Amino acid sequence: MQAEQILKAAAEKQASDIFIVAGVELSFKIKNQIQRMGEERMMPEDTERIILEIYSLGQRDPARMLKTGDDDFSFSLVGVSRFRVSVYRQRGSLAAVVRVIAFQLPDPKELGIPDIVLELGKRPKGLVLVTGPAGSGKSTTLACIIDAINHSRVCHVVTLEDPIEFLHRHDKSIISQREIDTDTESYQVALRAALRQAPDVILLGEMRDYETISVAMTAAETGHLVISTLHTMGAVNTIDRIIDAFPPNQQGQIRVQLSTALQAVVSQQLLMTKSGKVAPAFEIMLCNPAIRNMIREAKTHQIDTAIFSSAAEGMVGMDASLLKMCNEGIITPEDAVMHSASAELMRKKLRV
Repeated sequence: MQAEQILKAAAEKQASDIFIVAGVELSFKIKNQIQRMGEERMMPEDTERIILEIYSLGQRDPARMLKTGDDDFSFSLVGVSRFRVSVYRQRGSLAAVVRVIAFQLPDPKELGIPDIVLELGKRPKGLVLVTGPAGSGKSTTLACIIDAINHSRVCHVVTLEDPIEFLHRHDKSIISQREIDTDTESYQVALRAALRQAPDVILLGEMRDYETISVAMTAAETGHLVISTLHTMGAVNTIDRIIDAFPPNQQGQIRVQLSTALQAVVSQQLLMTKSGKVAPAFEIMLCNPAIRNMIREAKTHQIDTAIFSSAAEGMVGMDASLLKMCNEGIITPEDAVMHSASAELMRKKLRV
């Protein structure tokens, strides 16, 4: 098959990912399940031909990939979809995983994203983190928050992404979308530059190192709303990861900064529903005075209890979210136990 045919077929079948790897058939991920689409295993020359055709479609020079063995970029096919491509070399042959992204922005209600998460975009300043493992829908949640800001606030939004996934059209807000490597050198350089671009909201695709985290927190403290992601699960792990990114002699100061700047941590994971679809489970931590004190005084281990006792404020723990989904018949008890923070406690609650 030609690259364009593969991309069109994936969009038609509503696949989320395309796997182009030598030694296995062309595969699509559909409803969180990998399905083999061809009968013949692809050879290294097949994967190289398809990947170079994708570069041609994306109007991108493959020189960097051929030199380093890795490359990430995104592009659109008119009338088909948008694609995020990760190309890499494995066993001496070229391989790629292509994420299929719909042109239209997702509907948060259809996806099951709570209103309280979307309303985080109304915060005037501070740091909002959306966390979870790879493929848990963080980028989609971020896109929904930015879309909610775009339709409700008159402000300047600067997004720094690697690569750009969802495209936003200016509505009430002006949205400047910058892609790392294409429009700017790095997250750190782009973030420092963004502070001079009169932003009200900064979306930072990922906080990769302590220098980026430090600039992001300074931006959040000085009157900007900074929204970013981390590959952590749960508010406690997220806070500890940020603090541990800094040298020991700076961690006390970072705790104080974080206790002031942090507004919320939203952790999510995707689960297969009984109906064969995919649904998100959320943990939502909103910073109140008690939680700010716990962060400042290095008592993060008490945060889970604070989330549990603050349900009236809109907070929800991951296990409470899983239990609710199970009781509503959305997921199986086995899935609830598997994805819970405390499997034993979940078994007792579900009596399984």
